[in-house]
Amino acid sequence: MPLQRVRFAEAVPEVFRASLQDIRREQEVPAEFPPEVTAAALQAAQNARLPELDRTDLEFVTIDPPDSMDLDQALYIERSGDGFTVYYAIADVAAFVQAGDPIDAEARRRGETLYAPDKRTPLHPPELSEGAASLLPDQVRPAVLWTITVDATGEMTGVTCERALVKSRAKLNYAGVQKDLDAGTASESLQLLREVGKLREQRELERGGVNLPIPDQEIVTSNHGWGLEFRAPLPVEGWNAQISLLTGMAAAQLMTKGKIGILRTLPESHDDLRRKLGNTAKALGIVWADEATYAEFIHGLDPKVPAHAAMLAACTVLFRGAGYTAFDGQVPERSGHAAMKAEYAHVTAPLRRLVDRWAGEICVALSAGVDVPAWVRESMDEIPKIMDDADRRAHAYERSIVSMVEAGLVADQVGAEFDGVITDVDDKENTRGIVALTKFAIEGRVTGAALPLGQQVRVKLVEADIAKRTVAFELVR
Repeated sequence: MPLQRVRFAEAVPEVFRASLQDIRREQEVPAEFPPEVTAAALQAAQNARLPELDRTDLEFVTIDPPDSMDLDQALYIERSGDGFTVYYAIADVAAFVQAGDPIDAEARRRGETLYAPDKRTPLHPPELSEGAASLLPDQVRPAVLWTITVDATGEMTGVTCERALVKSRAKLNYAGVQKDLDAGTASESLQLLREVGKLREQRELERGGVNLPIPDQEIVTSNHGWGLEFRAPLPVEGWNAQISLLTGMAAAQLMTKGKIGILRTLPESHDDLRRKLGNTAKALGIVWADEATYAEFIHGLDPKVPAHAAMLAACTVLFRGAGYTAFDGQVPERSGHAAMKAEYAHVTAPLRRLVDRWAGEICVALSAGVDVPAWVRESMDEIPKIMDDADRRAHAYERSIVSMVEAGLVADQVGAEFDGVITDVDDKENTRGIVALTKFAIEGRVTGAALPLGQQVRVKLVEADIAKRTVAFELVR
């Protein structure tokens, strides 16, 4: 599921740094890589298994946040008749890592890269993830190359997946690409990214799919203390995400046709979730028409509007319950992803997510019509559990950080009263529940007699503890 990212506009204040260290200890977030893993990574960087196919002629570029060095994906798009050909190069981690080696063993222990405002805890040693395996500019790299054809309406018409050597021409960032697109100075490939991205967004809306444009939460300081601002994603971030989603759907198509794979699955959401999110919308002053679906409601939100940005962050609960389903033979009955309204697989972030290495290997084999490697078949049943555990750890880490920040935003206002809406109750007497404040994008525990679910209330802040990461209220009226 999408994660809420919190960052600080300036240096992380000392009180938050101490709490972040506590969170890492509590969540048992890995520290540095063991010496044997670093040594293995240095050795692997010098001994990559390179493919014969050379596609360094394709003018790939990467598009990421400016400070990113773990570059998983490089993109090149060209027009093909009335449609398009999308070339998507994915870092080939398997060219450096072998099943059972120290890097593989440590990656299985970690599962995925973890993010915090003050540091990133990578899945693979930086010698690989930010060096030899990363699709850095002007470097020839081994990659899993996806070639996907798309028609004039944005529908996928064909896919191949193979190993190839590639070379990125430039390390671009979202703001720079958006500026060039708006000015009309972007390359033809990037202009086609906009065109294909918009077509794919339309296809997503028509099938009822949801792709949350999660805003970053940035903590800013002023004379009045700390404040929370949301940074709305740029349009190009959505178009770029659509290429990743397209590739994940292409991977799922290969897997289901070949009757072997690891799918990303999500069951349909339940009525209680719709009710809770509806109450959150009410707290934020957003109208959610009774007849509007999740997709219609979310597509109508503007992440540049602070209340809408907060609503999008709350809607990440729609992805709770997502998991991984491995199969070798019959395709499972529940193989779809409810938010995507399609079958889907994770294949585009192997530097940061373990499962993508397995899924990529499966797709390369299926596309070539050869047997899936034995090491993949022998271990693929373990991957869903490893990833489920890693996702739980990532979500707990994220939630702890968000709770810490929420406590900090109101830490100096204990005793003050606020307007809010009761978004959930968790006991039969309706004496304990959750309140969403109207003024801040904050939810907290609330106690009181007969909490009125879904109704406007007045509450008093009784606790805001950064170290404990708790915010608590009492019902006033």
